[in-house]
Amino acid sequence: MKFTRSTISQLFAMAALAASGAAFAAGNHAGGHGDEGETAIGKPGVAAKARRTITIEMSDNMRYTPSNIQVKQGETVRFVVKNVGQVKHELSLGTEKELLEHLEQMKKFPDMEHDEPGKVTLQPGKQGEIVWQFTKAGGVNFACLMPGHYEAGMKGTVQVGKK
Repeated sequence: MKFTRSTISQLFAMAALAASGAAFAAGNHAGGHGDEGETAIGKPGVAAKARRTITIEMSDNMRYTPSNIQVKQGETVRFVVKNVGQVKHELSLGTEKELLEHLEQMKKFPDMEHDEPGKVTLQPGKQGEIVWQFTKAGGVNFACLMPGHYEAGMKGTVQVGKK
C-alpha cells in the first residue's frame, strides 16, 4: 500500500477519534468510579481534617446502626464501617438516583468490587472506612447494594445542615 500525505493524515485522524471514544467509554457511571472531585453529595475527605468519627454497623437484619446521621455543611467525617453480620455487605454514599442506578449494575454484576472513596464493601467480621466531606446542605443517602439488601431496607440518610 502506498502511503500519501492524505492517507497518513486520515490514519492519524482515525487513531485520534478511536482514542477519544475510549476516553468517553472509560468515564464514570452514576455513583461513579473516579469520584476524586466534587460530586452532588460532596467529595472525598482528607483524613487529617476529619474532626469526628462515626461508627456504622451493618448487620444481617438488613439495617445500619445508626441509619440516620446529622452533620454540618463543610464537615469532614470519618465513617468506620463494621460488618457485624455473616454475609457480605457494603455502604455506598450517593443520591437516591445514583444508588438506584448502581443497584441495577450490582444486579448484573453481583461480585463487583468497589475502589471508590464513597463506597466500602466488607466481608463478614471486617471493617473499613470512608472519609467524606459534605460540601452541600441537604440529604445524602447511603445503602447496601448487594442483591436483595436494598430491597430489604438496608439504607440510611446523612442529613447535612447548613453552615
